[in-house]
Amino acid sequence: MGKVAYGFTCSIDGYITGPDHDMSWLSAAEVDDETLTATLAGAVGAILSGRRGYDAWMRQADRDPLTAEPYGGAWRGIEYVLTHRPEELAGDPRVIELGDAGPGIVPINCDIREAIRLGRETAGDKDLQIISADLARQALEFDLIDELQVFVAPVFLGDGTRIFHVPGGRRYDWELIGPYEGAERSFGRRYRPRRN
Repeated sequence: MGKVAYGFTCSIDGYITGPDHDMSWLSAAEVDDETLTATLAGAVGAILSGRRGYDAWMRQADRDPLTAEPYGGAWRGIEYVLTHRPEELAGDPRVIELGDAGPGIVPINCDIREAIRLGRETAGDKDLQIISADLARQALEFDLIDELQVFVAPVFLGDGTRIFHVPGGRRYDWELIGPYEGAERSFGRRYRPRRN
C-alpha cells in the first residue's frame, strides 16, 4: 500500500494559496525538471481535496495550465472532494460515483479517517495525495500522514492559506528523508513524521 502524503508548493512566507484561494502566484515558481513532475504525478493513485479549494477552483474564470489540473495535467485519476454538501457538486460534469473507475471527482461526506481509508483503497500501491491544508491538519491529529512533500516558490504572499495553522499552536516534528533531484531551484524536500 502506498503512502499518505501532504504535498504542496508554498510561498517563502509559508502560504499554499493567496487570499481567496488565489493560485495565480504559482507562475512565480521556479520550473523544475519535467521528469520530476512526471515522477511525482506517477506516484499518486488518488487525491484528497477540500471543498474550499474546489469552490475556489470553480470560481476561476481563467485557469492557466499550471493550476487547471493536478500536476499541470500530468496526473489523471480519482479526486475525492470532502464536503458536507456533496449534492451541490452534482452539476460538475467531472463528478463520478463512488466505485467508478474514473478519472473524475467523487464528492464524499465523512470524517477524515474514512476519507483517507477510501482514498488509500483507490490509490492501491500508489500514494494518496492530500492537497488541502485543513485536511492535512485533520489527518495529522490522527497520525495519518506518512510523508510531507515541500516545494518553495520565490514569492511572498503575506496572506492566504497557511501550510499549517492551529490557533494556539501544535507541534509536529519532521525528519528529512532527502531532497528531490531536479527540484534544487524550488528547494524540493521530503520529510517523514518523527514518531516517538
